[in-house]
Amino acid sequence: LAGLITMRDIDNFTKHSQACRDARGRLRVGAAVGIMQLDRVERLVAAEVDVIVVDTAHGHSLNVMRTVSEIKKRFQIEVIAGNVGTADGARALVDAGADAVKAGIGPGSICTTRVVTGVGVPQITAIMNAVEGTRGQVPVIADGGVRLSGDIAKAIASGAGSVMLGSLFAGLEESPGELVIHRGRHFKTYRGMGSAGAMTLGSSDRYGQASIRDSRKYVPEGVEGRVPYRGQLADFVYQMVGGLRAAMGYCGCSSLDEFRAKTQFVRVSGATVVENHPHDIQITKESPNYTVTAVGDE
Repeated sequence: LAGLITMRDIDNFTKHSQACRDARGRLRVGAAVGIMQLDRVERLVAAEVDVIVVDTAHGHSLNVMRTVSEIKKRFQIEVIAGNVGTADGARALVDAGADAVKAGIGPGSICTTRVVTGVGVPQITAIMNAVEGTRGQVPVIADGGVRLSGDIAKAIASGAGSVMLGSLFAGLEESPGELVIHRGRHFKTYRGMGSAGAMTLGSSDRYGQASIRDSRKYVPEGVEGRVPYRGQLADFVYQMVGGLRAAMGYCGCSSLDEFRAKTQFVRVSGATVVENHPHDIQITKESPNYTVTAVGDE
């Protein structure tokens, strides 16, 4: 038996014709590795992953650049590296051989890096810095800080080629978090890679604390909590894409490249932020693409 195709496979190909697949029709898969985990990279390449992600909290460091360089030297595979928040950091990763750069230092909903360490860059600024540093040679991935579909539009308009979502996906039916009920509403459990619980289970190397054996000695850069349950992935993605499409329409753009080139940013005040959201009304039914928890009003 060389292979097996079922009606379900044919149905999926028809329904999801835009799914990201390789030349053999398989869904593309990426895998994250830590500093100099070359044995793991070798096993992943043998398993035919499509991309390796050198995933660290501080991408602008010698060990990260050496890891990227060594992977590119030994293996024929694309590498994403990060995270960075400056043009110099992005440039260094490109020079090391990275095929894409992740931008974002502390913008995630479960991240405490900026308040624990005092280090970070506002996300739009981080994206613009990374775009400046890459000089158009490789794409920039905006990692973190997305609460609503409008944030995706702003990230793309500021130069990012794509976005990474954490807390929004965490609330979906297909995510691995436990479904819980709190005050009559459904939530799913969610924790950051920098939380004490995640570090105990193996993510400590991402924060330069892999040598620590006593979990009480960890210095977490994230928290654990719950996020609103958001239903099915397909319905959620439809709303997110719809928000981006509407943003492009408002800006008179028919392509993402045009959207990045033509969109103008303006500085807003705190009063404007309040004005942006529904006000002077008590919401009785939430919209599928907007929740009050998205703006911190629990």
